[in-house]
Amino acid sequence: MIDYEAAWELQRDLVEARVAGGPDTLLTLQHPAVYTAGRRTEPQERPINGAPVIDTDRGGKITWHGPGQLVGYPIVRLAEPIDVVNYVRRLEESIIAVCAQLGVQTKRVDGRSGVWLAAGGGKPERKIAAIGVRVQRGVTMHGFSLNCNNSLDAYLPIVACGISDAGVTTLSAELDREVTIDGIHEQVITSVLDALEGRLAVGAVGA
Repeated sequence: MIDYEAAWELQRDLVEARVAGGPDTLLTLQHPAVYTAGRRTEPQERPINGAPVIDTDRGGKITWHGPGQLVGYPIVRLAEPIDVVNYVRRLEESIIAVCAQLGVQTKRVDGRSGVWLAAGGGKPERKIAAIGVRVQRGVTMHGFSLNCNNSLDAYLPIVACGISDAGVTTLSAELDREVTIDGIHEQVITSVLDALEGRLAVGAVGA
């Protein structure tokens, strides 16, 4: 468990090291409960209960991090010509693959980053993983968050990721069993590396 701002500072240090010729790094961790707002967050999307928010330099809108949610921050140099959309798609693909291995069918949604479950069974379309990144001097920071067995109550005061017509879910809720970070940690690392190194093909939007 690492405080969000401490992890953000660590990322900045690792970006500087990577720009100077150091290695790529993948941080995987949990944060204490915190709301963070990306650069596109609108005032009406902030917590209606006045809870504090950390404003960040990542893309995307507001989200929540906390115990039971696996967060990944790849600090990697992107190949030229830099294609940020392709990078985001690779992160999505890595999570889609892990969910499939666990028996949860997920997809991309056109115009919405992250990893989603289709509407069905009386449930709306719902997000299981959020993605928000920044690329600085060709090096990435921030990344993804995958809901494992965290409470969803913290999402109630916000418009998560700025999307008001969809829900949020966890692996545990979808599988009706406890899915812990420890239980999937190595799978996620392997899948992210496979996606970033080109061993995992990137599927189409809606798939």
